[in-house]
Amino acid sequence: QVQLVESGGGLVQAGGSLRLSCAASGRTFSRNAMAWFRQAPGKEREFVSSIRWDDNMTAYADSVKGRFTISRNNAKNTLYLEMNSLKAEDTAAYYCAARNDEYGYVFKLAPNFDYWGQGTQVTVSS
Repeated sequence: QVQLVESGGGLVQAGGSLRLSCAASGRTFSRNAMAWFRQAPGKEREFVSSIRWDDNMTAYADSVKGRFTISRNNAKNTLYLEMNSLKAEDTAAYYCAARNDEYGYVFKLAPNFDYWGQGTQVTVSS
């Protein structure tokens, strides 16, 4: 059974930092693009960042560019999101996602991803 399990969320003050992790099990995703999305209460799920299978290409939403950094460790089958200079508007449930198709580039749309985690809550107090 394929599972993506996020961790690292929590409550942080504005300006603070958090590091999210997404541990995959049940199969390897070393040849698959992965991504982070988030969903705030009453809003649609939105793209945050994505990374190519070989870590050589990344993409970010404009709202997080320069503050968030996506990375991956294929040996550990784990995806990360380093979040700095957090703002109240970053408050949301954060989800990691992985594609079933191998290789390719970076993807920004939720339908491009086949596997999803259950999410980890990030709350930024102002």
